[in-house]
Parts: sequence; structure tokens; C-alpha cells
Amino acid sequence: MNLHKRREIFERWRRAEAEPRTELLFDSPFELLVAVILSAQATDKGVNIATRRLFPVASTPAALAALGVAGLESYIRTIGLYHSKARNLIATAALLIERHGGEVPADRAALEALPGVGRKTANVVLNVAFGQPTMAVDTHIFRVANRTGIAPGKTERAVEDRLVKFIPAEFMQHAHHWLILHGRYVCKARTPECPGCSIADLCEYRAKTPPRVSTVRPGAHRPD
Repeated sequence: MNLHKRREIFERWRRAEAEPRTELLFDSPFELLVAVILSAQATDKGVNIATRRLFPVASTPAALAALGVAGLESYIRTIGLYHSKARNLIATAALLIERHGGEVPADRAALEALPGVGRKTANVVLNVAFGQPTMAVDTHIFRVANRTGIAPGKTERAVEDRLVKFIPAEFMQHAHHWLILHGRYVCKARTPECPGCSIADLCEYRAKTPPRVSTVRPGAHRPD
């Protein structure tokens, strides 16, 4: 895919939604960090259900650490892998207090040194909480980047590097959200919504889904 096509794709997404936001609910960098750690192999909707109960009682590292693993598990047991996530979050809260004065660091190395925080989680926090032009590649972004031809790659890191290289700088701040929302709601894994896709004419996916054909016979009654 050439630069002109890439620019036009992001231009269209920007015109449609100039300020895209994460669907995770949070009010501080710490709450965002907790939500992103919880979101691994879980849906944003499921995480939001749990954090609506959790954050009113534990919105700071000190308050979360005070819950202990068992106490935290009682709030997040509806989320997959909640045992390991609880252990990581309690350990992360303790390290934030010990090393960073209870604040979430705006530094990749410091973030990735926290339990349960990998490159993807660090990228989300750096982008959303601190406005850094990072690219967090999840399954949706990996699929969209490869399927459309925007930035094909065999691994998440390869796709991340290509997206950072190929996306014009003016779009990088919001590119992560445009890509993930497109993958979540339009360029779906099993059946992409190609007929209603705003970038279908620019996308280089060869197996585009055709428009749905009505099964109602001409003249037949269509139920209300």
C-alpha cells in the first residue's frame, strides 16, 4: 500500500471521529493501568463491569495494595485469569509505591518492569494517559494491518514497527484507536463488514465480503 492510500484511510477515520477514545473506563493513569492489565484476554465491557465496583474502593496503589490478593479477587473474579491478574496488580501497586511515589511512570522501561505489564500494555498507557504516539498492537490491529495492507507483518512487533514507520506523524496520536475500533466493529475476524466499510475502495483485501442479498421474493410480504 502506498503513502497516498494510507493517508486517505486515516483522513477518513479522522473526519468520522476526530478524537477516538478507549472504551475502558478510568479517571486516572493508575486506573487506566489497572484496566489495561485486566483486559488481557478479556473484553472491555467485562473489565468495565468489574472496575465499576473496584475503583470506588481502590483507585490508588495504596488502596489497591491494602485489599490484598484475596480482597482484589473478590472484585475481579468475573474476568479471565483473575488469579494471576490479582497477584500481578497487588505486586504492581507495591512497586509503584516503592519506586515511583505511588505514581504511574511515563516511561516504557519503568512500566515494563511492573508485573503484568508487557510492551502492549505499556504502549496503551503511554498513548492514552501520557499522549505519546505509541502503537499497541492487539489481535484487532494485527488483523486490520494485515488484511487491509496498511502494514502487513508476521508478528505483532513487526506490525507495530511498520505502523510506526508508515503512518503519517499527524495521525499517530489516535491511530491506535482508529485501528482497533475498525477491527472491532467493521473489519471483524470472521465476516468483515466490507459493504459498509468507509475504506473499502482503499483496502487491498482480496476476499471482500459481498453485499447481502435479500431472500424475500419480489412481491412477497415482508414482516414488520
